[in-house]
Amino acid sequence: MEQQRQKRCTSSLTAPPGTDMGLVLGPHDANLRLIEGLFSARVTVRGDRVSFEGPGAEVEVLQSLFSEMFRQVAAGEAPNGASIRRFARLIEASDLSPAQLREDVLYSRGAVVVRPKTAGQKRYADAIRTHTVSFGLGPAGTGKTYLAMALAAAALERKEVGRIVLARPIVEAGESLGFLPGTLTEKVDPYIRPLYDALFSLVGPDRARRLIDSGAVEIVPLAFMRGRTFNDSFIILDEAQNATPEQLKMFLTRLGFGSTMVITGDDTQFDIPRAASGLAGARAILEGLDDIAFCDLSARDVVRHSLVARIVAAYERTGERG
Repeated sequence: MEQQRQKRCTSSLTAPPGTDMGLVLGPHDANLRLIEGLFSARVTVRGDRVSFEGPGAEVEVLQSLFSEMFRQVAAGEAPNGASIRRFARLIEASDLSPAQLREDVLYSRGAVVVRPKTAGQKRYADAIRTHTVSFGLGPAGTGKTYLAMALAAAALERKEVGRIVLARPIVEAGESLGFLPGTLTEKVDPYIRPLYDALFSLVGPDRARRLIDSGAVEIVPLAFMRGRTFNDSFIILDEAQNATPEQLKMFLTRLGFGSTMVITGDDTQFDIPRAASGLAGARAILEGLDDIAFCDLSARDVVRHSLVARIVAAYERTGERG
């Protein structure tokens, strides 16, 4: 393998007819300059032909990268620094190719198509599909909740489950619910709003409201789940780091027949005053049990603005909580 990496070779690709090479290379060739900085191999562009010269392994990666960029442009997308860096991280971290991620469609409805974008997200999605209970652990922007929601929506539309149940702990961060204006529903709404937003972006606001009104989607504060059992359901607990050990145990024991559970959270960000986070100790208690998976996502899996990944990495290096 090392000899393959060191062996130099040359290769070339020709863009499909009609490809806008300006979009491929980026404004003022910004994409090309970035690629030249990420790889030691030489990249030469002449019209619609791209040539590579360098270590064999890098040339193979660059061929895959430019093929993916050609595909993005053909699909009406514009390759950018974030997508190129994500590709480079993907190749470095695993044997997965962009084609393997692209072929794994988690949810599709109209113009909305949800796929894993990193190797970590792929492993997370696979774990949810093959386990009854899955934990998605990692920083903001890694798609923990959104990917789980996409799989839940797909399961509902395929009639694999009868309903989706979305839960969140209601934790006050410096301002008591009692001092907020309005009814209990109005007081709780700001805490639940991120779940509504994710649902709306997947199925559209009108369909989301119909699903909620019909009971096919239920969004509830964690504390209101006590005493219930959820059969034939896809159940997601979001922000689980803000659940106490007792609350997390209560949630897990709501599991009924024919159901799937996903618990997401980041144990470096919790707002529980004078109490321990149930998420922090769950792994020591549950890891190793059959049909329970723990999936760790990291700064490599952040798919928001590229600066978010660097912020997360900076906090991880210092060990400070966010």
